[in-house]
Amino acid sequence: MANTTITPIGSINQSPSTIGLTQGGANYDAKYATYLKLFSGEMIKAYESACIAKGTVQTRTLRNGKSLQFIYTGRMEAGYHTPGTPILGSGDPPVAETTIVMDDLLISSAFLYDLDETLAHYSLRSEISAKIGHALAEAYDKKIFQMIAKSARQSSSFVSGEPGGAVVEIGAGNQLNAQAIVDGFFDAAAILDEKNVPSAGRFAVLSPRQYYSLVSSVDTNILNRDFGNSQGSMNTGEGLYEIAGISIRKSNNLPFQGGTINRVDGENNDYSGDFSDHAGVIYMRDAVGVVEAIGPQVQTTGADVKTMYQGDVVVGRLAMGAGILNPAAAIELQSK
Repeated sequence: MANTTITPIGSINQSPSTIGLTQGGANYDAKYATYLKLFSGEMIKAYESACIAKGTVQTRTLRNGKSLQFIYTGRMEAGYHTPGTPILGSGDPPVAETTIVMDDLLISSAFLYDLDETLAHYSLRSEISAKIGHALAEAYDKKIFQMIAKSARQSSSFVSGEPGGAVVEIGAGNQLNAQAIVDGFFDAAAILDEKNVPSAGRFAVLSPRQYYSLVSSVDTNILNRDFGNSQGSMNTGEGLYEIAGISIRKSNNLPFQGGTINRVDGENNDYSGDFSDHAGVIYMRDAVGVVEAIGPQVQTTGADVKTMYQGDVVVGRLAMGAGILNPAAAIELQSK
């Protein structure tokens, strides 16, 4: 094996002499770059798989600022033209704007001790990366779902004359009653239709127990067994796709029957409220706006810190904020 050379960890088939390795230099960074890329990829993958609200609301990226303005336009009217009268564009729609500010930086961090990684019989780094991703996703979803509920409770729009949100009451103690939930869905769909909210892109989020209550209740006709597993599977509990054209998702991050949730330090937007009767949200993407300035991203300490503490501090971070955009597109289910 005359052509065999020692391969330094983190570098593919290259020895220190062939890559001009110097402490702190570009090639030194490249040697260990695979560690950070692997960790970052695993964290982001876990974040994306765990995040339910991501992509279901209006999201914009913030650069070089602390807040972002969302413009909302109301509906226009059509009228008949009088012959000989100039068309001057006087039917401009009503316009309003709302400003959403950034919350403070969300972080989830861990210290990875070198000896623990050496002795562990499983990939400790991979496990920690997934936990960090899930923590960030959980914080993101909680903020979004609380803001959607607050949007539904807003009685008027930012635009004069436009409708506000709506609360659908499914009855006291009916938060797990499948038929009451189904009836609430159809009531919500009718309300959205009456407000001319587009039918495409409507979502609902329920707690896991609500979701499985729907799946297991055959009298609600949620699962159409005549069409096989394409309409759902009792064996897996998956396949509850839509009710009244509303796509359904389940999450533990709803403020489900959550009582009073207070504002905490770091929240520059107000997500607080009394969620004692909260039983789910139904919404279209315009209900809430989200601004993101950072993330999700991963940071790790450098070689000097690693030598001093014999391990890595790994930080997952996310900077975002959420606010009410169009209340007409939000409905909250309440058990009262």
